[in-house]
Amino acid sequence: MRNALPAAAILALLAAGPAASKPKYKALIVDGQSNHRIWPESTQLLKGYLEETKLFAVDIATTPPAGESMTGFQPPFFDYDVVVSNYNGKSWPVRTMWAFEKYVGGGGAFVSVHAANNAFPEWVAYNEMIAVGGWGNRTEQHGPRLRFRGGKFVPDNTPGVGGGHGVRHEFPLVIRDPNHPVTRGLPPVWMHAEDELYDRLRGPAKNVTVLAGAYSAPETRGTGEHEPILMAIRYGRGRVFHTTLGHSLTAMRCVGFITTFQRGAEWAASGTVTLKVPDDFPGAEKAVVRP
Repeated sequence: MRNALPAAAILALLAAGPAASKPKYKALIVDGQSNHRIWPESTQLLKGYLEETKLFAVDIATTPPAGESMTGFQPPFFDYDVVVSNYNGKSWPVRTMWAFEKYVGGGGAFVSVHAANNAFPEWVAYNEMIAVGGWGNRTEQHGPRLRFRGGKFVPDNTPGVGGGHGVRHEFPLVIRDPNHPVTRGLPPVWMHAEDELYDRLRGPAKNVTVLAGAYSAPETRGTGEHEPILMAIRYGRGRVFHTTLGHSLTAMRCVGFITTFQRGAEWAASGTVTLKVPDDFPGAEKAVVRP
């Protein structure tokens, strides 16, 4: 038969197996300064979690250390489908901040992980991107808290500090929006590994959907209220996924953290989620931590 492949070529193709699919999305993780000393390793965990989905090719942009000039820190945000922040440190140069605002507002994607919501308390656009944040002298001047009232989270402008947590402990997360692409198919309640349960976060609280929350129990030095934990935010034409989870490496190895981070990144990048809920996803009784 004309144009038929030689038998040796066919055998070689069969031996090679299916061609590896090219990642759909380019992701950039920003790190370099943090009050969490695990950040070099936590960045590698985040990178690995994205890459294992086969959806993401991942680069890392690391700022200069604290005390050194930030002038040259100008990541090419527009080259990426999603930017992940594992950063909590000094302010970026003004033109870098401006570029990030244009990137997200113009349709880019952003994922804020744990202490990244502590960063940049005076950067108005950033605080709109994350909806609510903590520490950095945040108060009611920075915006309301999100409090669970009448079956939903609503803004509350009562004066007070912005940001806190009780002792680290395992706690159950309650899905508050089961129809969102990130949370669709997850158990209605699932146990998260030992972590900080952020509370009293404050900010503009605009265009935010609380996907999951957790009860901050008084016996763990909490607020006695349900607090927002996973959030989806629209900033301009961009999508933001905000997770307050991930204080320690153990917390970041929780299957609940891994799954929601991966699905949140895919949603931010595309508006949809194709990633399946893994078989070892935790239920309401026991957290599942991968080695």
